[in-house]
Amino acid sequence: MIDIREALTRAADQLAAHPDLRPTAVPDATLLFMHYLDINRAALIAHPERPLTREQLADIQRLVERRLRFEPIQYITGTQEFYGLPLRVTPAVLIPRPETELLVEAVLTHLRVPHPRDGSIVAGSGIGQSPTGLRILDIGTGSGAIAIALAHHLPQAQITALDLSPEALAIARENAQSNSVQIRFLESDLLAAVADEPPFDAIVSNPPYIPTSDAPTLHPQVRDHEPSTALFAGPYGLEIYTRLIPQAHALLKAGGLLALEIGHGQQSAIAALLRDWHHVCFLPDLNQIPRVALAHRP
Repeated sequence: MIDIREALTRAADQLAAHPDLRPTAVPDATLLFMHYLDINRAALIAHPERPLTREQLADIQRLVERRLRFEPIQYITGTQEFYGLPLRVTPAVLIPRPETELLVEAVLTHLRVPHPRDGSIVAGSGIGQSPTGLRILDIGTGSGAIAIALAHHLPQAQITALDLSPEALAIARENAQSNSVQIRFLESDLLAAVADEPPFDAIVSNPPYIPTSDAPTLHPQVRDHEPSTALFAGPYGLEIYTRLIPQAHALLKAGGLLALEIGHGQQSAIAALLRDWHHVCFLPDLNQIPRVALAHRP
């Protein structure tokens, strides 16, 4: 009978045989075993001699074969952690990335810190009021990751999350419930569903920003499995920004915050779209790529 140690080694070797999966073969195999056996990493390491039945081995092999077809680990296990919170993910939603946590952190920093004197707005100092009662809008919420993280850390804020996909909204609502946060979810093409509402204090979005011409260069697990509507935005990746930024300008309070995740090489184009805004700044990710654009409505 084969034990966990041997089966795990075989699974990792299978994944490592493919060049595109080799870098993550061992952690991927480990996650598949943890998921299937419903145990944590400590239990997996502590009892590698645990025998596996023929049926268990067959089930695990099916999971490995799904990964060999480049299905993302997160879709196989159905989960992804974001900003310390567990989220359910399916092929209906984009898998939350660590880079987007920078966007959340930037928004929290700006919304939590009022100006020490007169409440006016300067870059990095907040919007000049208490988080209590803030009206925040998340555009293209997908799994709900951004809205849920903000709601978790700003429980008194009134957060609305929009998405064009009913399937994505269903996942987002489920994630909000499982994380015990209150969020209003609406089906909407960008800001259309809230166009007649009072202005918001902050609008945040991680929109599609990959140029369609870049599709052949993407890893198959992204290109072939994640929703294309959440990835691609026209030939230059700017299609959503050109619509979203004017709509956000119309729906933000004076001094309100706009926070956007942006793609590689897009800083100049986004800066041009934000030329009439105040205190525009860009924050780099861990690779020193400008990843977050912040701006305040005049």
